[in-house]
Amino acid sequence: MQKRWRILPFDPDQVEQLESRANVPTVVAQLLLNRGIQSPDEIASFLDTKLSDLRPPEDLPGITAASALIYQAVKDQKRILIYGDYDADGMTASAILFRCLTILQANVTYFAPNRISDGYGLNADQIKRHHEQGVELIISVDCGIANADEIDIAKQLGLQVVVTDHHEFGDRLPNADAIVHPRLPETDYPFGGLCGAGVALKLAWALCQLDSEATRVKPAHRDFLMMAVGIAAIGTVADVVPLQDENRIIVTHGLRSLKHQPPLGLAALMKLTGLSAKRQFDAQDIGFNIGPRLNAAGRLGQAPLGVELLVTENAQRAQELADYLDNLNNDRKKIERSINLAAAKQIKEKYSVENDPAFVLAGHGWNAGVIGVVSGRLAEKYGRPVILIALDQMGVKPGIGSARNGGIGNLHEALQHCTEHLVKHGGHAAAAGLTVEENQVDAFRSAFCEYIQESVTEEDRLVEVVIDAEVPLSQLTTQTIVHIQQLAPFGAANQAPILCASNVDIVKGSAKRMGGGERHLSVKVAQHGKTLRAVAFGQGDWAEELDQVEGQIDVVFKPVINEFRGQRNVELHLEDWRQITQPA
Repeated sequence: MQKRWRILPFDPDQVEQLESRANVPTVVAQLLLNRGIQSPDEIASFLDTKLSDLRPPEDLPGITAASALIYQAVKDQKRILIYGDYDADGMTASAILFRCLTILQANVTYFAPNRISDGYGLNADQIKRHHEQGVELIISVDCGIANADEIDIAKQLGLQVVVTDHHEFGDRLPNADAIVHPRLPETDYPFGGLCGAGVALKLAWALCQLDSEATRVKPAHRDFLMMAVGIAAIGTVADVVPLQDENRIIVTHGLRSLKHQPPLGLAALMKLTGLSAKRQFDAQDIGFNIGPRLNAAGRLGQAPLGVELLVTENAQRAQELADYLDNLNNDRKKIERSINLAAAKQIKEKYSVENDPAFVLAGHGWNAGVIGVVSGRLAEKYGRPVILIALDQMGVKPGIGSARNGGIGNLHEALQHCTEHLVKHGGHAAAAGLTVEENQVDAFRSAFCEYIQESVTEEDRLVEVVIDAEVPLSQLTTQTIVHIQQLAPFGAANQAPILCASNVDIVKGSAKRMGGGERHLSVKVAQHGKTLRAVAFGQGDWAEELDQVEGQIDVVFKPVINEFRGQRNVELHLEDWRQITQPA
């Protein structure tokens, strides 16, 4: 797949001034300027994130009414249900509120839906079932804002409903007793990027203040809230919300909380994954170790166990759940690999990788809970929209599809154009979901590919790699990387810096496949006497290509420090490379 490299421009004088003023290496000064950070106050705030900079909970729209209603329900011993979502954000949000209300001695339980049978958001049948079981108050977390019809049913049954959410609004606001949302209409909260767990953290904080009858909460509540910041950090990273403003604060301090005072279940899970041996955590540890294991539970219909892992106070149960979720994640990986192989085979047999504008792939027996991961991986690999459709084995129910755009085209507009072939669809430009009858798959495929072909220009098809700075390998010392890591946590809206180096030699014979299924690459690169190891995840095919290269290459990479058996070495995570064209 052809990519266009774009190195961000910079002013050498500005870089030199900031380098001197902030006492940081040249490349770090460039990175700060790229992020619009240049005044002393901005630098200090960015590099030294304070927990006290979180806005007080009462500033969040709707929280005063919601916390008062919930606290009264606690005092009245009403039966309270926390209704969450099946992803890591929903699980962590549920766990935060459940822990909080348990501390307040509420009569509370939680529900985590099955992504296939219950679907996303509040489900009318589940509302009725819980009403029959005596529930009097439903608190939605990480869902509910687009469930006006379902909340109407709850109100007709006599239930109180508090919605806490961060997602987009439906056609009308729900008729709930209270709504907590950072972007609630006709309000002006300064940061709309909180995830479900972030909103739940603010609500728990407000409830602890009510119980403490003071802004400064009781010591026991403070201990809980510090643990809750760690749980909220998981939801924040896993939900890929922007790591700016309050989210940056939550994740920065949440990582420390997870290291020093994790809940029992997370402590067991971190020991199992080797994280507990690390000196400190980063957002990638959540993104690649904790988040996937929680999400595996949701993808494979076991979301309640993810919440239980986060709330259990029984050490033996914590270990059992950690083991189970780890095994579930291994099962998820096997299922993904199987679907990936089947999908790749369809691409090879039915499509032209060079010419086809998009891939719409379908298979019987594909697990609808994991096809989104596979479609995302294939879309990134081929640089075009990919849709995977899980068809019903019996051919009775409609197929469930998951779409990713690979940085090309607008999926929302494309699916709108194909709506006559679909039962329903939803999502946004980069990711979407759909339902389609099996007998409509071929017609949908034709209409979708035709729309992408006509709406995406050749220029659009070039995936752009934005590079922060060009640096010689000699500058990439451990000390420099430590300075770069001060810009963390990295994630959405604060991506890990991408650098490039020119005229690099490949150490002869060093390009090798590695890892499970030999899916990854390891290679050594050298420049002016400096040799570093580079790895590329999911790019094992590059090993043969690099082995055939004559001459030098340019490389694009993320610099990291690899800790192994007590040794700390600079390593490159290779993002792209290109052979240098020799002059004629």
